Amino acid sequence: MEKHVELNRDHWNAMADEWVTMGEEAWASDAPYWGIWGVPERELGMLPGDMAGMEAVELGCGTGYVSAWMARRGARVSAIDVSAGQLATARRLAGEHGVDIRFEEGNAEALPFADGAFDFAISEYGAAIWCDPQVWLREAWRVLRPGGQLVFLGHHPFVYLTTPLNGAACERVLHRPYRGMGRVDWTQVEIDPGGIEYSLSFSDWITLFLEIGFVVEGLREVYAPEGASGEEFGIPAEWSRDFPAEHVWWLRKG
Repeated sequence: MEKHVELNRDHWNAMADEWVTMGEEAWASDAPYWGIWGVPERELGMLPGDMAGMEAVELGCGTGYVSAWMARRGARVSAIDVSAGQLATARRLAGEHGVDIRFEEGNAEALPFADGAFDFAISEYGAAIWCDPQVWLREAWRVLRPGGQLVFLGHHPFVYLTTPLNGAACERVLHRPYRGMGRVDWTQVEIDPGGIEYSLSFSDWITLFLEIGFVVEGLREVYAPEGASGEEFGIPAEWSRDFPAEHVWWLRKG
């Protein structure tokens, strides 16, 4: 197991209880919403409207609410997460809501699924930021059928560039180089230490997609909505009205 996988597994197991309430609220909602600002599905369109008969997989499912939303749209859903603590919540909520989802404990960089098993794959954070894109994106491509779609949402590169090295909230100042960005280590920061995350420059994202064999169908940069206030996960709403905190990619297996 790669070192970042082990570190991130331990990080999420240690904080799994902190995500139970949010998971319960998301499971209770039939209308999907996304990211740190809770952007409604009607604005982002991250899921196919009708998923009847589709085989779908969530990569880094956490408490499993995205999987629940897909299952309610008719998909047969598999989901994987590295955290046993997060999966315990996901399995409990699936039972309470009567939703049939195949949950797997494991690493999205080494998926336990057959080649070409899925029509649709998604990651809201999860694999999108916690796994090495050079590895997990190739695994996502492998398990998709020809023509299958991958959608993922994670931190915009601006978040990493403008976060002070001590882990304080994003500023209107660059603290890291954009060129060559990749692995970001939060384990030793002074403020709210975390795990190992990954991000790339936009040119490096596109180069990697094309190298793997994905066709880019869309990109959306996500800003804080009007009316948002305060700070979420070290991202001030005032900052994120001018700078996108998140991005969404829509990819198709060629």
